[in-house]
Amino acid sequence: MVDSKHQWKAWIYLAPALALLMVFTIWPIINTVRMAFLENYSGLKAVGGQAFEFGLGNFTKVLDYRRFVDCLRTTVLLCVWTVPISTVLALLIAVALNAIRPLQKALQTIFFLPYVTNSIAIGMVFAAMFNIVGSFYGTENEIIVTAGIINNIIEFFGGEHVNWINYGSTYTSNIIVMVVYIVWNALPFKILVLLGGLQSINRQYYDAARVDGAPRRRVLTRITVPLLSPMLAYVIITGFIDGFKEYTSIVGIFGVNMGPPDDAARLNTMVGFIYDALSTNSQGRASAAALILFGIILVVTLVNLQVSKKRVHY
Repeated sequence: MVDSKHQWKAWIYLAPALALLMVFTIWPIINTVRMAFLENYSGLKAVGGQAFEFGLGNFTKVLDYRRFVDCLRTTVLLCVWTVPISTVLALLIAVALNAIRPLQKALQTIFFLPYVTNSIAIGMVFAAMFNIVGSFYGTENEIIVTAGIINNIIEFFGGEHVNWINYGSTYTSNIIVMVVYIVWNALPFKILVLLGGLQSINRQYYDAARVDGAPRRRVLTRITVPLLSPMLAYVIITGFIDGFKEYTSIVGIFGVNMGPPDDAARLNTMVGFIYDALSTNSQGRASAAALILFGIILVVTLVNLQVSKKRVHY
């Protein structure tokens, strides 16, 4: 512990970090709350000297906006599908990696590569994989479609190409593409956390199960999962938090329009809703939407924590 006579030195060391925290974290949060409760707040109007009344009008406009429900539905769908799928896959892959000795480090590096790769760049690759480049007439006037690798695989096994992300594609096909991408992108971090938890489990539990002749499925459900429950709870909670903030991955695949040109299949999320409001200089509405999103994430996190108290074994 720092001597009370020399605490000023500790404050000097902390001052740069505290200053940055105040400027880039604390003040933006306070300012967001302030703008959310100023009726029809706009930065340009505020610079012009216009005064704004205190009220809940921004929240009312957000909730009454015709696209708000669509944005919330897309966000919830992505969370509900991607978090369970990515968690189960990460658990199975982590268990498999933990059981492999040869090339274990190399495989860990391969699985972790997406985590350190730019999301926009990965989204562009996925867009090319699911894309339909175009169509042309063949020698016998048949229509030949130039498709990405996913459709080529489907056609190789006798299926027909699917319009995943191009003009005229459906909302369902767009959601499927995003679920595949988000699950793939979320795996590295979850595998890393779960693999670290697996390597910290005492081997005596597995030795005892082997002596008793317990099958692998029972070992997984009765030993591995309960002992990994703290890590599982962590990746599930962080997965839901990241899922509700989903935005970059959709922009990487579909661009800033967040969907095909036809508006019916647009995959706007809550964060996309906030950016749309900012682009129209409606900072008050964007701040209100940000607080609503914060409230949703807080409720979901508290529910997860409450469930974790009964399911997690420390």
